[in-house]
Amino acid sequence: MDLAMAISNFLLFSICFCFLASYQDLHSVNAQSHNLSQLSVTPINYDLYHSSGNLMEEIRALVHRHPDKLTMETIKAGNRGYGAEVTVVTYCKQKQENNERSKLRILLSFGQHGRELITTELALRILSILSEEKILTSMDQSSLNSALDNLVIKVVPMENVNGRKIVEAGDLCERRNGRGVDLNRNWSVDWGKKEKIDCDNDRVRRGTQRLLLIDYDPYEENPGIAPFSEPESQIMRKLAISFEPHLWVNVHSGMEALFMPYDHKNTTPDGLPLQRMKSLLEEVNHLHCQDRCVVGSGGGSVGYFAHGTATDFMYDIVGAPMAFTFEIYGDEATSSSDCFKMFNPTDLATYNRVLSDWSATFFTIFKLVPHKLGEFNSKASMFKLDRLVSIDEYLDGYLMERRNRYGKKMEVLELGMQEIRTYFRLFLLSSVLLMFMFCSRISKSKCSRPIVSALPL
Repeated sequence: MDLAMAISNFLLFSICFCFLASYQDLHSVNAQSHNLSQLSVTPINYDLYHSSGNLMEEIRALVHRHPDKLTMETIKAGNRGYGAEVTVVTYCKQKQENNERSKLRILLSFGQHGRELITTELALRILSILSEEKILTSMDQSSLNSALDNLVIKVVPMENVNGRKIVEAGDLCERRNGRGVDLNRNWSVDWGKKEKIDCDNDRVRRGTQRLLLIDYDPYEENPGIAPFSEPESQIMRKLAISFEPHLWVNVHSGMEALFMPYDHKNTTPDGLPLQRMKSLLEEVNHLHCQDRCVVGSGGGSVGYFAHGTATDFMYDIVGAPMAFTFEIYGDEATSSSDCFKMFNPTDLATYNRVLSDWSATFFTIFKLVPHKLGEFNSKASMFKLDRLVSIDEYLDGYLMERRNRYGKKMEVLELGMQEIRTYFRLFLLSSVLLMFMFCSRISKSKCSRPIVSALPL
């Protein structure tokens, strides 16, 4: 009996020992694989890149040094306990109000997605060239200054400050704002829809499906609870409507591309608008991309449709005759988990090349746009909104029908109804929840009443 007990104890001890040894080996392997995966993620190189705070401080100092050319304002907004601010830098020589309205107006936005740090570096480079602290050696300075005399350029160097801070805190793949909404899906044109990846698309077949999937993730593309639910989008909308740009460019990274409308469908504008935009993009692609950049509509070129984007809103609602999305860099060979390297150059040579090439691209555009648009001053009335309206007026159906810039009827009732339906659904949902809570309280109060016998004692 004692021998049998000893044998059983020995076997039990052996089994436990083997289990612990196996567990330690497994734990060691997991730790090693975790360490390898951690090592494979490229961190932000602050020898190349500014932190968000340092970048905005450098821009502020730049504006202070050149008050004859640059001005700066910070616009704040907030709702439901969330606040945001957007800084806008304006370039204009001889800055009289009436003089600004007579010039061609350009609106540029950078850093709409937090993880795309290279775009905000490009904003700083463009502002440095506009201030003439940096010079474009590839262009004649006198002819460039002559072109700039007739422009007003508003630059939003970092649209998504809160999202950028999340990236700097360690979440290198974050593209959304501070409460998890994709700001480039929070605009009203075709808001709130989702599409599946088009695996028959040529770019997907050529091996960029991984890049597209990371951009399509519904979690990443959260459009918010309604169009313009986010303070950042509200600020940008008001800025665009008051400024009425002739040219809008939304700058991103992830690939190399020059996109025109539309993002939410596989079509482009037709007629003269298409000719003007396509002609400009093809010329820029040849001069600065050496014909390697993808050119076309966002919805027709990327492999998926993007609904509720800023560029579609700028073209369809604001009436900008030229509205583009530029993708300035992408490392398609990088693992999808290594987001910083995927969306930003990590070595000095590539970093400098991207900033040099794309700053030259923008100043070429500044020279070409007036010629592409022709006599824009004589046609300015075609681009104006009937009057500036608040978001509440817009949702109440103020914009029922108006003529667009090319004389065709543009029905915007559907866009307004989309937003009204969204708010109506939220109203119904909240009403149902309130009714449920009310009924629950009534039920509890009935159950808690003392039972009184109907019979006499």
